[in-house]
This record gives sequence, structure tokens and C-alpha cells, in this order.
Amino acid sequence: MKHKATIILAFVTGLLIVNCGKSDSTEHSTTALTGTVSIDGSSTVFPITEAVAEEFGKVQPRVRVTVGISGTGGGFKKYAIGETDISDASRSIKQSEIDKATENNIEFIELPIAFDGLSVVVSKENDWVDYLTVEELHRIWMPESIVKTWKDIRSDWPAKTIKLYGPGTDSGTFDYFTEAINGKSQYCRSDFSKSEDDNVLVQGVAGDKYSLGFFGYAYYKENTDKLKIVPIDNGNGAVEPNEVTINNGTYQPLSRPIFIYVNPDSAKKPHVDAFVRFYLEKAPELVSEVGYVPLPDQVYQLDLKRYTTSVTGSVFSGRNTIGLKIEDLLSE
Repeated sequence: MKHKATIILAFVTGLLIVNCGKSDSTEHSTTALTGTVSIDGSSTVFPITEAVAEEFGKVQPRVRVTVGISGTGGGFKKYAIGETDISDASRSIKQSEIDKATENNIEFIELPIAFDGLSVVVSKENDWVDYLTVEELHRIWMPESIVKTWKDIRSDWPAKTIKLYGPGTDSGTFDYFTEAINGKSQYCRSDFSKSEDDNVLVQGVAGDKYSLGFFGYAYYKENTDKLKIVPIDNGNGAVEPNEVTINNGTYQPLSRPIFIYVNPDSAKKPHVDAFVRFYLEKAPELVSEVGYVPLPDQVYQLDLKRYTTSVTGSVFSGRNTIGLKIEDLLSE
């Protein structure tokens, strides 16, 4: 009887050890990391980073990821003085921003994470715009523009005042659009409604029959019930932005890569490192979910190599990348 009791005690003790072991293992896998990952920058990249942060929180609930939307330029201002670990950017970093970061001994790892087709939109009630040419966009948005009404663009369109909406001047989307359409970053008329919050622009355009605006493709995709997309003709026929035309480069000149920039010193922290690796692993899936176009698989592999070997500096800054493959640039 004593022998039987000993066996039972040993069995129960064994179960307790096994169960404790499983509990410790689960606890370790979900709460091993703590800390904060600080991110700011582009409102265009925000939906992707927010989605990644949400998924990351499910596996690392004790890591706090904060994501701001002060615009690409605003994000780089914070990054350059060491306020953030990661900067979201809807354009490549400018030389002036590189210089500011260098002054503060801050480096960056440049990682393209998606394609975006900068989208020109009008109200659903607009029944006259079938497409716009790049030249017409230039006439509308150039600083000395005399375009006030739709009739000023084409004579058979309404003689109604156009209400223009666009991102704020700290936005990378604004930089890219003005450079692609007007030939110079920030070169633009000033009499339009500005916001760093793309949802404000969506509501503005949707609520005015005679409006016209532009922002990232994902915000159009989320609001197809409120907005009408405008195909753009760059001289080779009118092309509407979608997953195919953005990816294959036929939607020009408004297709572009978008980025995250990672501080290599921050990346030495286990919780930041885990987040960036998770970001690159989940990006193809989450980029599609929020309405953008994933990069080729090879690019994400090159991103991971670039990140893990801590390759700093930019291969995109100050460079015309239209028609160039991102994988070729990253392989240089």
C-alpha cells in the first residue's frame, strides 16, 4: 500500500512539473520582451505599420508600439534628433534630412515595404471627368495656375469652382506628387485645403461634387463607395491605378515605393529588433490587407539581408527611380 501511494505521488508530481513547464514556455513566448517601439511619419504608410503593430501585439503584448502621423517630413525631423526608432516615409529621405541626422550621429537602414499608386480622386457625384492628362494636372496644380473652374480645364466641363484637397507640405505624398507633376518638390499652388490626415481629405472630396484631391491608393480603396478614381494619361493612354498597374509600372508617373527607416542603434534592442523582423515577415500579407501592393518576394528577402547586416545609407535618395526595379537597386 505504501509502495502504491509512492507511485501515485510520483505520478502527480510529474504532471505538475510537465504542466508548470508548459506554462513557463507559453509565458516566455508571449511576454519575454518589454519596451517601447516609437514610430512616426507618413500617413500613407501608417495603415501598414498600424496593422503590423496590432499583429505584433498579439505575440508580444508587453511591447508598446506607438505610431504617429506627423507626415514624412515631420517624421524625419523627429528621427533625425533621436526621438523615434523607426520613421515611416512615403518618399525616400532627402539629403537635407540625411545631413541633419548625421549632425546628431544618427544613421538609418532604408527598407522599401510596399508599392503605392498615388491616386487622383473626385466625388462620386462627378459625372463629367473620364480621365486627366499629366499636363492637365500640371495646369491645375502649378503655382501660377489660372485654373479656377472645371471649365478652365476643358471647355465642355461645368463652369463651377474646383475645390482642391491635398496632403500638407510635410507630407512625402505632397513632395512626390509635386515633383512628378510640376517637376520640383514643393512647387505647387497654395490655395487648396491641406491635411496630414488622409481621412480628412477623403471626407472633403466625398462631400463636394466639384472637388478634386490626391492621396495614397489605400485610402481610395477603403472609400470606393464615396470616391471616384481618375485615370491618368501620361501620353500613352489613360491608366487607372490598381494592383496590376501599380506593380508593373504602367501607372506612371504616380507609382512609387514607400519605406520604413530604422535606427541601427535602436535595432540593437531586442524588442525593436523583433518588431522589425516581424514587420518584414508579415509585410506581404498585411500590405495587401490594407490596400497597397506588395513588393516582389525577392525585395523582402533583400530587405531582411540589408537589415540583418545593418547596411546603412540610401540607394533611393535624390535618384529618379521611375522604370528601375527595386531589387536591382537594393542589390547594388
